[in-house]
Amino acid sequence: MARLRTFVRSQSARNGLNIGEETPLIRHSESPTSSWTRLRNQFFPNRQHFAHQMIYESLDYEITESTIEMHERMKTTERDHFRTIILRWIILFFVGMHQNEIGFSYATIVPSPYRFLVKIVQPLHWTTRFDRCIANDCLPRSFFVWVGVDILLVGIAGALVCFAAPIAAGSGIPEVKCYLNGIKMPEVVRLKTLITKSIGVLFSVSGGMTIGKEGPMIHSGSVIAAGLSQGKSTSIPLLDTNLFKQFRNDVEKRDFVSGGAAAGVSAAFGAPIGGVLFSIEEGASFWNQFLTWRIFFCSMTATFVLNILLSSFENHDPDALSNPGLVNFGKFEDMPYNLSELPVFIIMGVLGGLMGAIFNALNEKLTHFRRKHILTPTTKLLEVLAIAILTTVVFFMMILASADCLPLGQSPESSSPLQFFCEEEQYSAMAALLFNTPENSIKNLFHSSQGSYKSSTLIAFSLCYWALSCITYGLSIPSGLFVPSLLTGAAWGRLIGNVLAFFFPNQPWVSPGKYALIGAAANLAGIVRMTISLTVIVIEATGNVTYGLPIMLAVVFAKVTGDIFNEGLYDIHIHIKHIPILPWAPPPVASHLLRAQDFMSREVQCLRLLNRVSDINRLLRNSKHNAFPVIAWEASNHEEVGLAYARGMILRQHLISILKQRAFGDLDPFEHTRLKNNKCLTLDELMKDYPRWPKIDSIIVAKEDENKWIDLRPYMNSSPHLLQYSCAIPALQLVGLVTRKDLANITDDMKQEDFWTERSSRSEIRYFLPENITDDVDTVVVRGRNPSITQEHEDEVMEDIPLISYNNETNTIYS
Repeated sequence: MARLRTFVRSQSARNGLNIGEETPLIRHSESPTSSWTRLRNQFFPNRQHFAHQMIYESLDYEITESTIEMHERMKTTERDHFRTIILRWIILFFVGMHQNEIGFSYATIVPSPYRFLVKIVQPLHWTTRFDRCIANDCLPRSFFVWVGVDILLVGIAGALVCFAAPIAAGSGIPEVKCYLNGIKMPEVVRLKTLITKSIGVLFSVSGGMTIGKEGPMIHSGSVIAAGLSQGKSTSIPLLDTNLFKQFRNDVEKRDFVSGGAAAGVSAAFGAPIGGVLFSIEEGASFWNQFLTWRIFFCSMTATFVLNILLSSFENHDPDALSNPGLVNFGKFEDMPYNLSELPVFIIMGVLGGLMGAIFNALNEKLTHFRRKHILTPTTKLLEVLAIAILTTVVFFMMILASADCLPLGQSPESSSPLQFFCEEEQYSAMAALLFNTPENSIKNLFHSSQGSYKSSTLIAFSLCYWALSCITYGLSIPSGLFVPSLLTGAAWGRLIGNVLAFFFPNQPWVSPGKYALIGAAANLAGIVRMTISLTVIVIEATGNVTYGLPIMLAVVFAKVTGDIFNEGLYDIHIHIKHIPILPWAPPPVASHLLRAQDFMSREVQCLRLLNRVSDINRLLRNSKHNAFPVIAWEASNHEEVGLAYARGMILRQHLISILKQRAFGDLDPFEHTRLKNNKCLTLDELMKDYPRWPKIDSIIVAKEDENKWIDLRPYMNSSPHLLQYSCAIPALQLVGLVTRKDLANITDDMKQEDFWTERSSRSEIRYFLPENITDDVDTVVVRGRNPSITQEHEDEVMEDIPLISYNNETNTIYS
């Protein structure tokens, strides 16, 4: 796919971000006047940063206006337009439906291994006391069976990820976020990724790892939406239905992926509004009012259908509608709060921000270590197995060290009791926390009566679970972060409730479950730095809008506190992978102080309107760019010197498609601006290979075709960005180029002075035409400057390039 690119035009051209190359530039000048040479050394001591960025390209999120596309649009009738609108709604309905299949399987399959572990870890008979079990040597057997089962389950999940689909590791939220930002993430919405993610989550969660299944549901929903909207599977050609061809482009697929992500949140938490807000806040960089309604419909469908399925399975009453999502916090109607407690909630938010900042900092260092030392699939799998064993050992030691015993029937956790050191008719509260599903443990921490957990149990559990979650996130297994963060926060939040109950005994406003809820929200906000979407998700999961104010306070203060020290964990992992994501707002230096001339490239690979087949073939094989400006000089300028006019832009994949289908002809000897015997492709033919475009190495150009010509005018985007005229000097002259990576590499710690050298140099534009591109870039013939254009005039042209900032919603640069 093409990557984000901007043509900087002289005079009044307002610099529009467009689709372009894979690498920032074919080469930057290595002279002392090159700002990026200095900035690489100053701000990026690790020179591999730019090398890692080269694997990422931009998606084609621009509505192009090539001749063949405009011709297809003109044939669209009002009836066709109405049919397209209806199809969008139908597809999103089925996205919500199919998302429930994954959610229902998670809800019904995952608890089974937990019940199995309860049977094998407890003594041979429930009436057998723990000390007798030690005497009879049955405890080691139960322990090693526990370890073996966890190794088997987690090992299957790790093997699937390490050897089948590495992109399925983690929650997938950072990858989906980058995809919606306009970056092509390899295999992120492939069928293979969906299968690996869905099966891997079942095994990794069932294996007792400190992870959740809710985060991966967001990724799964995105893949489902991407697949259904295309009406075909590139992995299985037999699944090509020839349906929905009008949606086979990056713009339409992006909107459906936004709906799939929202449906994943909705099904996980029973929060359709929260799903829409999550897609806005953490996912989509492109949004409009029509998309809001469609995605809300998709989210509501996911919640409603999953509610029916779970109510039928668990309560045998589909009319009850008592299970809106995988995570159900229960009702908080009997836990009111006072305004005097708001300072306590704020303090809890600050504490959540501090713990989240520490969590993120440690996980960042650990991730850097993994990327440096744990590289092969085998070593990654061994790491997974080692952490699985460590988790089991820590859990077992926590149970052995805990003396928190409760009588049977005092808590909902007694449905799966483990006796261990406890007396007859008692069970271990620590074991119940660990052997319940994480979702049930969260609910029990919220609603168990006062005195159900000792403070020592909560301290040990929250610290150990927090540390294990930090170690586990980043392993090569599908893993979510939401539920472990909520569970850890619920534990230390309930601990604060116990402390308040100790200092204020018999006070009706002291309810440990209430503080467990605030702690859960604060802890998750401190790690992922979500605000409005997290607040609404928790409110919808509790079913009580009364708690909106304390939850909002805790979430906001957690985010503000954490942002003082570092970014959210998803953003940290994005930057660790060197993905050139564009934030909502530019860095301060780029907002008001920089001009495009300060960091644009003046060495631009270009194409003419008419080009030889051999020249384009050589250009594509020797260049890594994924889009090229199409330029032309005035008719009287036969020597092709000086500033050229930018006529449009052509994508690499379109050039390859043209070569593959031999859409070229012979130059008309009487009219050199036209071709004869020229084959012109239709839009369907041009886009036939979408989204898996062929590589140039797979294209073989016959010897007799090398001297034929290609006319780019039907295929190029003739209006790659909007122009606003503000002066009388001729516009549309190509004087530079800006890419996504040029913008992404402008960081917060840069100052205007860092670009002064580049601004003062003002080197002239160099056009690298295809006949001049060779393997050795130093042998490129550089086009000279038009003698009729004085240096003073050229300075005026360069000075007119406006101050820039960018709007990530529309991906445009504007002055």
